[in-house]
Amino acid sequence: MATIDDFQKLAIKIGTIRKAEKVEGSSKLLKLDIDLGHEKRQILAGIGEKYDPKDLKGKQIPILANLEPRMLMGMESQGMILAVDVNGEPFLLSPDKKVANGSKIS
Repeated sequence: MATIDDFQKLAIKIGTIRKAEKVEGSSKLLKLDIDLGHEKRQILAGIGEKYDPKDLKGKQIPILANLEPRMLMGMESQGMILAVDVNGEPFLLSPDKKVANGSKIS
C-alpha cells in the first residue's frame, strides 16, 4: 500500500500539448511538446497507434513531471503522460474544463 507521503512525492501537473509528431522508426511513439506554464517539456508516449498527432494539439493532459528523464530511441523523454489502459489501448485523461498549465493535481 502506498502512503499519503508516497503520493505527495509525485508532481502530477496539467500541461497543454503544443505539438505532436510521430517518432521515425516507431509505430507507437509520439513526441509531444508540452507547455507546463513555467516550462516546456518533451515527452515521448506510446500512444501513436491510437491517436493521430494532428488531433492532439491544444489538448490538456496530466503528466508526471518529476520522473527522472529517460532516453527512448535517441531522444530524451522528460516525464510521463497519464492515461487509462483498456485492454492494451490507451485513453488520454483530460480536465473537464480548461485549467492553467502547471496546475498541480492533488
